[in-house]
Amino acid sequence: MSAEPSSGPVLVTGAGGFIGGHLVARLLDEGAQVRAVDRRPIEEWHQRFAGADSRVLDLTLLDACREATDGAAEVYNLAADMGGMGFIEANKARCMLSSLISTQMLIASRDAGARRFFYSSSACIYSIERQRSPDAPALAESDAYPALPEDGYGWEKLFSERMAHHFREDFGLETRIARYHNVYGPQGAWRGGREKAPAAICRKVAEAALGGTGEIEIWGDGRQSRSFTYVDDCVEGTLRIARSDFPEPLNLGSCELVTVDELVSIVEETAGVELRRRYDISAPQGVRGRNSDNTLIRETLDWEPSTPLREGMARTYEWVAAQVERELAEA
Repeated sequence: MSAEPSSGPVLVTGAGGFIGGHLVARLLDEGAQVRAVDRRPIEEWHQRFAGADSRVLDLTLLDACREATDGAAEVYNLAADMGGMGFIEANKARCMLSSLISTQMLIASRDAGARRFFYSSSACIYSIERQRSPDAPALAESDAYPALPEDGYGWEKLFSERMAHHFREDFGLETRIARYHNVYGPQGAWRGGREKAPAAICRKVAEAALGGTGEIEIWGDGRQSRSFTYVDDCVEGTLRIARSDFPEPLNLGSCELVTVDELVSIVEETAGVELRRRYDISAPQGVRGRNSDNTLIRETLDWEPSTPLREGMARTYEWVAAQVERELAEA
């Protein structure tokens, strides 16, 4: 990681969210002066830190972006209106409105003289034509074009990638881009519609185990495949990419591919239960198969995510089960 040390605050947008909260914690541990920004009220942030300069700002507005970036030497733009597959399939316009955040943050960061701008993109930018089978080949960075990303969220992320690319070309803003692949772990959304598959499955297994129903509902037929990236690996990779000299997008994901059924089995084993499975074929499922080709990140950074899925899911289930148990106790 070769970037020079920061001489001003490090800005994290989306700091009230799942990955943003973990990133703020890591930067504070490193001794950084952190400005944490999110649109939601602070009491709704997933994690809050006394050591951070925490601000509630609507980054779809340029004036708010200018306040956020004032004096910032490094910018980590993780802010977006998004969630799991159920949310992004039902809110395509809302997801695309996040392009306002990306655009305004690039303008404000350029004008503030920031040295580095990190953008959190997504594997949803990849062509759906390359993801129609559970055993589809792993996705390499070059597979982004010809472009046919997931409607809504995928197009917004791909557009914002291009904006970051051209701000580097035209204005000299050092931009770095990571394509996140299905990040999971503790301290994230676990109910309410924005949770992703690992947290949703942990919640359903915990509810069945603690409530005694003995059954779990699975979206789709269970044969769709994914790789899932533990949040600690995501934060480590984010910092490595942001501080590197490599200017093009990099996959940031595990290459440990599993089906949804296999993921459910892992959580069942962690919880010590075996549940009846009810499949909802009408529910949002996303693409049939998606995995991360890590060739380029290994070649570029001599690193890749390494947390085994069973280990990461055990930590995630422990945390989600505690939330479910507390919720049941308060009911």
